[in-house]
Amino acid sequence: MAELTTLARPYAKAAFEQALASATLPAWATALATAAQLAAEPRVAALIGSPSLTAAQKADALIELCGDTLPGQARNFVRVLAENKRLPLLPQVHELFLAFKAAQERSVDLEVTSAFDIAPEQAERLADAIGRKLRRTVRVSTTVDKALIGGVVIRTADLVIDGSVRGRLAKLSEAMNS
Repeated sequence: MAELTTLARPYAKAAFEQALASATLPAWATALATAAQLAAEPRVAALIGSPSLTAAQKADALIELCGDTLPGQARNFVRVLAENKRLPLLPQVHELFLAFKAAQERSVDLEVTSAFDIAPEQAERLADAIGRKLRRTVRVSTTVDKALIGGVVIRTADLVIDGSVRGRLAKLSEAMNS
């Protein structure tokens, strides 16, 4: 996985810089999301991995499948990926592009997993508190996991806060066994 990310990074950075320069970040994000989703489909993955097709044929097939969601610059980007045999990297390119976009917008996605439903006002207070701490705009998504017993687990791209009862019990068990 780290190798794929390393290979995808220059392409994601180039796409991000082009989108930023042309002030089309949302359009590029949509285009890359569509292309990445299609490239991850087994039949499309087999098509773009086929040794019997030329790079141009692979690019044209993917562009045709994406339809109108790919603006002209994104179509050229897909062609460059095809020429360099990097079409299978589209999911990683998309992930990295979104990370660059979030850093530019100074925003972060926060995933809150709780043993019980979280009220919208609680999620908003949590987003405000973490947003002040990280100095970023926070978007919260919540999920329920009954296995946590109680408490919450908060995840961002590079931060995990485990305040669950299950997590605390695991730490206690580890401390007692050491």
